[in-house]
Amino acid sequence: MERVECIVVGGGLAGLSAAYGLAEAGVEVMVLERGDYSGAKNVTGGRLYLKPIRGIYPELWDEAPFERPVARELVTMMAEGAHTTVEIASDRFTAGAPQSYTVLRAKLDQWLAEKVMEKGAMVVPNMKVDELLREDGRVIGIRAGEDEIGADVVVVAEGVLRLLSSAAGLATQPKARHHALGYKEVIELPPGVIEDRWHLNPGEGAAQLFMGECTKGMMGGAFLYTNRESISLGIVVGMEDMRRRRDGTESWQLLDEFKELPQIRPLVAGGTVAEYSAHAIPEGGISQVPRLAGDGYLVTGDAAGFCLNALVTVRGMDFAVAAGHLAAEAIKRAKAAGDFSAAGLASYEGSLRSSFVLRDLETARTIPSFMENPRLFTHYPRAVARLLESVYTVDERPQDGLVKKAWKSVRRDFLNVATVKDAWSARRI
Repeated sequence: MERVECIVVGGGLAGLSAAYGLAEAGVEVMVLERGDYSGAKNVTGGRLYLKPIRGIYPELWDEAPFERPVARELVTMMAEGAHTTVEIASDRFTAGAPQSYTVLRAKLDQWLAEKVMEKGAMVVPNMKVDELLREDGRVIGIRAGEDEIGADVVVVAEGVLRLLSSAAGLATQPKARHHALGYKEVIELPPGVIEDRWHLNPGEGAAQLFMGECTKGMMGGAFLYTNRESISLGIVVGMEDMRRRRDGTESWQLLDEFKELPQIRPLVAGGTVAEYSAHAIPEGGISQVPRLAGDGYLVTGDAAGFCLNALVTVRGMDFAVAAGHLAAEAIKRAKAAGDFSAAGLASYEGSLRSSFVLRDLETARTIPSFMENPRLFTHYPRAVARLLESVYTVDERPQDGLVKKAWKSVRRDFLNVATVKDAWSARRI
């Protein structure tokens, strides 16, 4: 059996981050990526929060192929025939070192894979791992087709579906309730058009999230990120909500219908679809994080459930880079001690619990259950639209005062037992 010191299963950001740190330290590492190239299988909406990870591999970020620093944040609540958008633009988002950038993962992941190879690691595309090899309960390598490769330690960064780790008994099989389906298009537009439509200065970017009618009241939402010469437009819908639907709606239709909404058509007008992709997304939060270290293995990235939907922010890429780095640090310590057992690799989980990764997931522990409330995607977008419609409506009748108009809507849509229960539930988020 061929043998290396470390095998990384998956060439996404988590796996590449681990491989970069290991190769930099002289560890013999092989990254196995099932796609044609790193990033080929990724459907991330397209935003990286850089501030949390600037101190990790700081030599990389000044030359990374980012798209635009996000200067404008928009949240749109959609009701039938109406929508309400809240927008904030702040110099703090982009002053000095911007807090976040839009990215195209195919470009970013390929670039990082090249940096990993420059450090001396092997990155092997089109290599589908079929099995994690175990002996006496210990992971000892992988099987890809007829090839078996042994390793002192395997970093499992296989992605959200956990096919390998669940088959090997390292994690439970994913459940629909804890996942969503995401569909995304990359639509090419000239830079000047992008900047005019989102009121941006040259080079600046915008991030826009949508909720409500875009998912027909199901858990989920839509997203739009501006790139240099394109936009990333997509929709995410809860698998369980989709599974329960009985009206014939197919999940892939939601993106097509979203693009045809009168609020969205002007934003994509004149664009050319350059890319279409679909993928599963972890939404279970910290309650679905599996055991992270065992004899001969570590689990990281989406396979570990390191994804956080905090309603107005959606994170995963910064978690992936940080977790991959901490995996590399744990493996280096295990190598120095000559101990790749669960005990020898246990510092990985300890480091994660001290980092923003598990701490932020713990802070957001109640959000997944809170988001199961259908009123978030039906009643409240409609209620907000009705409130503002009443304030701005001028007709042939004598007009009530502004406060009286607003109070009628508030009393009708917000002063009820259901809203009080929702507010009580929201206190925990």
